[in-house]
Amino acid sequence: GSLLLAVHFYSVPRATPLLPSTALGVLLLILSALLAYAGIWRSLRNASLFLSLCLTISVFWCGYGVVCILGGQGVLNDTGDFRNALVPGLVTFTLALLVIAVVGFLCREVILAVIASAVSLASAHEVAMHYSTAFVSSAVACNYMIVSLVGGYFALGRILCFLTKEKIALPGTDLAKKKTHQQVQPTSGSVNDFAVTGLILNMLSASVFACRLLGVTGKLFIGQVPWLWAAGIYQIGICVLSYRAMDVLMATFFGFTSILKFAGGYCLLYPIWQPEEPSFPTPLLVVFSILFAVLALFLTLKSPMDGLYLLFYVAYCIALACCPKGFFEGGPQGVDVAIFVASALVTLIHLYNVKAGTKIPTGKDAVKALLARSSFLKLREGPDLHAPYLGYSKYADAEVLGYACSVLASFAMTMTGDPQAPLATVVIPWVVVAGGILKLLGGSVAFARGKTLESSAFILYAVMLIIWGLTRYGGLYGTTRSFHAAVGIIAFMLFNGFIVFCTLFLNIAWFFYSLTFLLLTVSFLLDAIHALPAGYDIAATLIFGLVSFYCFLSALFNSIFEGSCLPMSRPIVQLSGVGGGMTKCLHLPARKASSVKRIADILKDGGTCGIPTDTVYVLVAACSRPDAVEKAHQSKRQAQDRPMSLWISSLKQLEPAKHLFTPLLWDFMEAAWPSPISLVVPRGEWVDFLGMKDSAKYVGTPQSIAIRIPDCSVTTHLIDLVGPIVVTSANPTGEADTTHHNQVYAKLGDKVDAVLCDGPSPENIASTVVDCTKIDSGNIGFFRVGIIPKSQV
Repeated sequence: GSLLLAVHFYSVPRATPLLPSTALGVLLLILSALLAYAGIWRSLRNASLFLSLCLTISVFWCGYGVVCILGGQGVLNDTGDFRNALVPGLVTFTLALLVIAVVGFLCREVILAVIASAVSLASAHEVAMHYSTAFVSSAVACNYMIVSLVGGYFALGRILCFLTKEKIALPGTDLAKKKTHQQVQPTSGSVNDFAVTGLILNMLSASVFACRLLGVTGKLFIGQVPWLWAAGIYQIGICVLSYRAMDVLMATFFGFTSILKFAGGYCLLYPIWQPEEPSFPTPLLVVFSILFAVLALFLTLKSPMDGLYLLFYVAYCIALACCPKGFFEGGPQGVDVAIFVASALVTLIHLYNVKAGTKIPTGKDAVKALLARSSFLKLREGPDLHAPYLGYSKYADAEVLGYACSVLASFAMTMTGDPQAPLATVVIPWVVVAGGILKLLGGSVAFARGKTLESSAFILYAVMLIIWGLTRYGGLYGTTRSFHAAVGIIAFMLFNGFIVFCTLFLNIAWFFYSLTFLLLTVSFLLDAIHALPAGYDIAATLIFGLVSFYCFLSALFNSIFEGSCLPMSRPIVQLSGVGGGMTKCLHLPARKASSVKRIADILKDGGTCGIPTDTVYVLVAACSRPDAVEKAHQSKRQAQDRPMSLWISSLKQLEPAKHLFTPLLWDFMEAAWPSPISLVVPRGEWVDFLGMKDSAKYVGTPQSIAIRIPDCSVTTHLIDLVGPIVVTSANPTGEADTTHHNQVYAKLGDKVDAVLCDGPSPENIASTVVDCTKIDSGNIGFFRVGIIPKSQV
C-alpha cells in the first residue's frame, strides 16, 4: 500500500499522474480491507499494538480511497475541495499514528513504531503540501518509501524464519521471543485491545467539524462524508469486536458514537435534496444525552477515566439539542475540538497501559475498593461474568445496546415531520441506524448467546424500523397511502403478536416491551389507512420509549452489579420444567480441557453434574463421595426399575478386584468396551473397592449392577481425573432422554452443580443393556436393546 502511494506522489508533479484518482481509490479500499483482516486475525494472538496500527491505517486508506474516487469522478470540482476533503483525515491520522509510534518506541516495538511514525510524517507533509508550495509531494513519497522498505525487511525476516524453521531470524522479526509475555491474557473483559481504534475513530469524526471551526477547512460538504461514514462503519465493527472482548460498556459506547457519525455524514449530504441546512429533533438529543450520562456513570465504576471521557459526549448531545442546525453551528463544533483532544489523550493512556509494564493510573482500583465497602452494591466479577445461561458464547450480552436503540428510535419518531419536506428534519439516521442496524447487531449477538426469543424480537423490530424509517421519513411515503403498506404492517403485527404471547413465559419486562411495540405498529397501521387519531402516535412512541429505557437500566444494572436492583421480573405464566437454566448452575464448554478439570473438581468436592457421552446426556456423581451419590439419587427421584449404573474409564480401575470376577466375564468386558454397551454383572464384594459405603444401596439392585466404559474421550478423561462414577439419565424418571445441554438445564438445572456443554448428542438412542449375570452358564439376556444391536453383542 505504501509503495502504491509512493509511486502516486512521485508522479503528482507530472501533467498526467501515473495512477488515476479513481484507480488509486479502489486499490486503497482493497488494501484497507486486507489490513483490517490482518489486524483482527492477529488480535487473536494479543498483539495489541499491531492491531491498533493495522486498523488505524485501514480506516485511513478506506476514507482516503473514497475521497480519491470522489475526486476522480468529478464530485470535488471547486477550488480547494480536494484539500477541504482530505485535511480533516490527514490531521487525525498524523496525531493518532504519532501516538502509536511513541508507545511503540517506549515498548521496544521498533518496526511497528518506524512504520507508524513514517506514515504519520507522510500525512503531516501532505497537509503542509496542501497549504504551502514550499512542500513538494516527493517528501510524502519518501516517507511512504520508508514504510515500504521496513515492511519488506519484516516480510523477508518472516519468510526466512519460516523456511529455516526459525533457525534464522532477522533482528526485530522473531515473534517467538514476544510470546512469553503475551500468551496469557485475561478474558473477563478487563482488557479490550479494540478500544484504542474506537477512540481514534472518535478523533476522526470530531476532526471534520473541529477543522471547520478552527478555519483549517473552508466548508462542510460531501467530500468529508467518507471520513465520517468510514469511521461509523468501522465503529460498528469495533462495537462487535468489543462484545467479543467481553466489554459490554465500551461496546455500547462505540455503538452510540457510530450513530453520531452516520448522522453527521447524513447532514453533510443535505445539498443533494434541499438548499437549506436540516434541523434536529430536540427531544431525541436530550434523551441521547441522558443515555450517555447513564452509561458514563456505570463506566465510571469500572474506569473513572473512561467515565469522565463520556461526559464530553453528554455535553456534545446537549450542544446539538441547543442548536437548531446541529453539526453546522459553533457550539457543537467547539465540543468537537474538546473531544478530539480528550480522545487523543485517552488513546495514549489506553495504548500505553495495554503494552507497558508500568501503568498510568486511571482510578480503577480506587472505585473498586470503595464499592468493596458497600453492602448494597457489589460489582460482578470473575471468569463467568459474561457466561450465558445456556451453553457458552464468544460474545458478551448486547441487550443493553438493543434497548438503548429502541429508546432513540422511539423518541426520534415523535417528530412527525412535514409530509411535503420529509428530509428537512434529521430523523432517518436515528431510526434506521439506531433502531435498525444496531438492533440487528443486538439480535445477532443475542442469537449467538442462545437467546432465541429475544433475538427474534430484536431482528423483527429492526427490520420494521428500517422499512418504516426509510418509507415514512425518507420521502418514499408521500401524501398518498396504499393498501400494500397496510398489509405489510399487519404481517409484522401478527408476527409480533406471537412474540408477545411467547414473552408471557419469559418475564414481565419483555412482555411490556413487546406489547408496547405492538401499540407502535398499530399507530403505523392507522397512519397507513388515514385513520390515525391526533396524538396517538406520539403517545405510543413515548410509552415504548419509556419501557425501553427501563429495560436499558435493568440490563445495565444486571450486567454490572450482583443481585437484581432493577429486575426484569418473573414470567407471567410459569410452566413446570421451564426456566431451570436461570439458576446459578455452571455451564462449561466440553471442548476445553480446563472445563473438564473444573467438572472433575466439582465431582471430587461432592457435587453432581450433567455431562455429554457417546449416546445421550447423563447425570453423574463420584463413587468416592457417598453424599454425592445420595444427592444424585434424590435429585432424580429414581424409580426402582431404573437403578443407577457404574461407569469406569478402564478395566485397570477394577484390577484390584479382578479375582472376584469370573475369567469369562472379565474377557467379555475386555472385548465389549469401550462402547455404548452396559453390562449387568452380579453384585459382590468388588463393590466395596469403590468407596461408596452406605450409598452403594442406591446403585444397581441388591443382586446386580450395570457397568460401562463409554466410547467418549471427554467422559473417559473425566473419569480418569475423578475415578469411577455413578450414572443416571439426565431427565426426570419417565421422560424422554436428554439430547442437548439446554434440555439438561430445563429439566435439572436447579438440581445439579454444573453442566458440561457439548451441544446436541451424537446419538438420540441410549446404550444397549446386556444381562451378564448368567454368562458362565452360557446365557446372556437383554434388558434394553439400544444403539448396539443384539447381533453385534
